[in-house]
Amino acid sequence: MNQSEQEKLTLAVELPSVAPGMDASPAIVDGMAFARLYGEPLFKLPQDLYIPPDALEIFLEAFEGPLDLLLYLIRKQNFNVLDIPMAQVTRQYLAYVDEIRKTNLELAAEYLLMAAMLIEIKSRMLLPVKKADSGEEAEDPRAELVRRLLEYEQMKLAAQRIEQVPQLGRDFLRAQVYIEQSLVQRFPDVEVVDLQAAWADVLKRAKLNQHHKISREELSVREHMSQILRRLQHARFMEFTELFEDAIRSGKGVPVVVVNFIAMLELSRESLVEITQAEPYAPVYVRLAYTPN
Repeated sequence: MNQSEQEKLTLAVELPSVAPGMDASPAIVDGMAFARLYGEPLFKLPQDLYIPPDALEIFLEAFEGPLDLLLYLIRKQNFNVLDIPMAQVTRQYLAYVDEIRKTNLELAAEYLLMAAMLIEIKSRMLLPVKKADSGEEAEDPRAELVRRLLEYEQMKLAAQRIEQVPQLGRDFLRAQVYIEQSLVQRFPDVEVVDLQAAWADVLKRAKLNQHHKISREELSVREHMSQILRRLQHARFMEFTELFEDAIRSGKGVPVVVVNFIAMLELSRESLVEITQAEPYAPVYVRLAYTPN
């Protein structure tokens, strides 16, 4: 624990007074020294020996912080933590802080902060209680302090319970025993579920290694040109989309439709068919560029 967080009682060790000129050193018994200083025997006490007042310190109580001290004062006097008598607790707390300030002011800073908080709460309790705008009663000034004290007490009790749990190296040691003997290797038993999982994994890997063969389909532009000419011989005009309906209904896919379109363009280039439109956005028609016999 920190020195500033401990309530201590300082005892001063004083030498017995001796008359001037008298030798205060003890008598040498059988030529043996009663102490050693830096390895050298010491047969008598130095004349200028000084022992500081705080050379011997006896620690009476130890606290881990302001909340620990405040909780100690409340529990020691059996106060209700939900109804803390602020005047009495603040007076006792300030008395303890004054004792700390005498020894180490720097380490007493956090205790002073809690003391200021206690004085503020005490002052607020002396003022008349004002209701909030919503008509509800104002919150008790001690509510936040009570919440912090209860949380701290819970954590402290939990730490004490953890400390009581046996720990390796402190309460017990792990025994290590080496036995040299030949052991028969035993393979684990295989269940039906394990076999099913292994088989499912094999099937999954087999699907990842499937082969897909793509065959080349022979499509003749000339053949589709002949088909278009035969269809146009029996119709004076034919709408552009009607030339592709057979290819679409056959389900042969996009390649056949593309070849059919190329065949129509080739017929138009050779002036065998004419592609006409009466007006903008009107349907496109295809007809033979010549009159069949």
